[in-house]
Amino acid sequence: MCIHDDHSSHEQDGQSRRGFLRNAALAGAGAAAAGAGVSAFAGTPAFAADATQSGRTGSWSPDPTALQFTLAVMPDTQFLYWGSQDSVNRTPQEESFRYIINNSGEGTDNIVFMAHLGDLTQDADASSFAQVDKAFALLDSHGAAYSVVAGNHDVSGDDSRGDTPYLQTLGPRRFKRSKTFAGADPTGYNTAHVFKAAGLSWLVLALDWRTTDQGFAWANDVIKAHPKMPVILTAHDIVYSDYDDNVFPYESGNPEDNADLSGYGQTIWDKLVKDNDQIFLTLNGHYWPSGRTTKKNAAGNDVHMHITNYQNRYFGGGGMIRLYHFDLARNTIDVETINPWILAQDPESRNKLAAEHARITGSVDDFSVPIDFEKRFSSFIPIPVRPARPASRQLVKGTLAYWRFDGQGAPGTSLTAGDTIRDLSGKGNDLTVVTVPGSAADALTWSDDHHPDQPAHASLKFAGGRNPVNGSYLTTGAKAPLNTETFRSGYTFETFVRMPLDWDAGRNGNASILSRRGSAGAAGKHGKNTDANEPLAQFAITNNGREAQFNHYPLNNTYPTTNWGHGMVELKWWHVAVVNDGRYTRMYVEGAPVADNPKRVSQGLTTLGLPWLVGGHEYAGAVDVVFHGNVGDIRIVNRPLSVDEFLTA
Repeated sequence: MCIHDDHSSHEQDGQSRRGFLRNAALAGAGAAAAGAGVSAFAGTPAFAADATQSGRTGSWSPDPTALQFTLAVMPDTQFLYWGSQDSVNRTPQEESFRYIINNSGEGTDNIVFMAHLGDLTQDADASSFAQVDKAFALLDSHGAAYSVVAGNHDVSGDDSRGDTPYLQTLGPRRFKRSKTFAGADPTGYNTAHVFKAAGLSWLVLALDWRTTDQGFAWANDVIKAHPKMPVILTAHDIVYSDYDDNVFPYESGNPEDNADLSGYGQTIWDKLVKDNDQIFLTLNGHYWPSGRTTKKNAAGNDVHMHITNYQNRYFGGGGMIRLYHFDLARNTIDVETINPWILAQDPESRNKLAAEHARITGSVDDFSVPIDFEKRFSSFIPIPVRPARPASRQLVKGTLAYWRFDGQGAPGTSLTAGDTIRDLSGKGNDLTVVTVPGSAADALTWSDDHHPDQPAHASLKFAGGRNPVNGSYLTTGAKAPLNTETFRSGYTFETFVRMPLDWDAGRNGNASILSRRGSAGAAGKHGKNTDANEPLAQFAITNNGREAQFNHYPLNNTYPTTNWGHGMVELKWWHVAVVNDGRYTRMYVEGAPVADNPKRVSQGLTTLGLPWLVGGHEYAGAVDVVFHGNVGDIRIVNRPLSVDEFLTA
């Protein structure tokens, strides 16, 4: 950014702001791009060992496998380095570097990489870069991974400019010992870096303030040479904020969309970003206030484009950093903006402006970006499809029934009353279709939809409900061995379920995936929480937020034990299981135990010798609701299974 004249950027971008221009297993880090070369330059940077330190510096030790990791971003620090004015203060930046190093290890933010967005100095003077050299020596001495780009205050012209103090200080030679350095173009002003995180390799392209056609050609070649890596593009100038900074807090308009491509940014988009689907995030400084927008590339996928810059804030930003917390488990990037230099100060000693700038929490500086990483990266990192597994492999010791729905009917075709689904355990617990009179012809259909970890790539689609009762369900035969089973030594029931978007609590709540006929009253059950009309065992989806529930009357009590799960969203497949070890019953959702697993001895299951229902729920001796949604494989075992023995294993 510029505080005096900057006609090149001002004219190109058309801005007038009162004179201020503001997997695992992929190619490893350090692999140079095909054809990428590093030119020799006069002058080797001095890696000073006397960087100012105001606190302890730990070790650089990021976890490359954790699904949560952090990218640190540092924008324009130019006002800290104005050597020609005899005005230099390394301390704020060094404190940020110290924070980045100290928060790279286990139990911290897991910072894996730092990207500087350019304008390291105000004047591009050799005296300024001598001090920048000393600050960055702190990162080098601890082996920290980082990239830099040149800003318009560091260089002039485009990347064909030749040698400069910037290149001598922060050119490719600086990274010769870096494990994440992947190469540079012949000019040395455009570099590539690869870091490992979440079991993947991620490519950072750090491009010059003004890149020529040869620079763009090099960048395209680097991406082609790393075809399975997500790409983060950093440059000093890409997008600018389309709102002004006349008031504080800044009037950001729509914080989700308050930036637009600059003139040069349009060039970057056209020559590099638009046709490279691997680029999902771009980061730049130069302009202020901060802002962001999202554009669709040629493949129709989102590219998130962010401005980060605080040079107009207290102490020229004071080495402020933005932390991009990637969470691949939650499919989210949580973004926060902090000033480690201020945070390191005693709160009682901070002046008023420092206290105000320790953390920046406005909507343009503290936000979350939802990204389905697997889906977004699927064009270059194909989502692995787990193959179907034969039924014989699922027949573990003690299997009493195993029902699956593959290879029996074309997807979308209906099952009709009397159709049979065999019990693959060989125990004779076959299922027969029963249709409620007046139900639609497609009340029960074959489907190829399935949980990604389900052995069979198929399911049954139930279109049932209540008021009035409608749909089709399945039942074991009158003499099926399962009907009289008491499970005295324990049991495991597991299945897969998916609720559609039109699932309704009133019409579809409390419908059973699996239930045992025979009422509690008929079995002589009584006492607390007993409903004499309810079935003796029911594995259902409640009307209270689509929670899985297993309500059962054990042999040792006259009243029920109930296991409650948590809410399960629609349009998502869930694996649900209940396990009894002969004493306690536990429910699991996606292999994780739920909170409401009662610590109550619950031995076996009471039976009146009546059939089991799949998709049907009986009340007071009659089916009162039929399931609505998809049900996948169902397995019943007469012993407790561990999580790693589930059908998802």
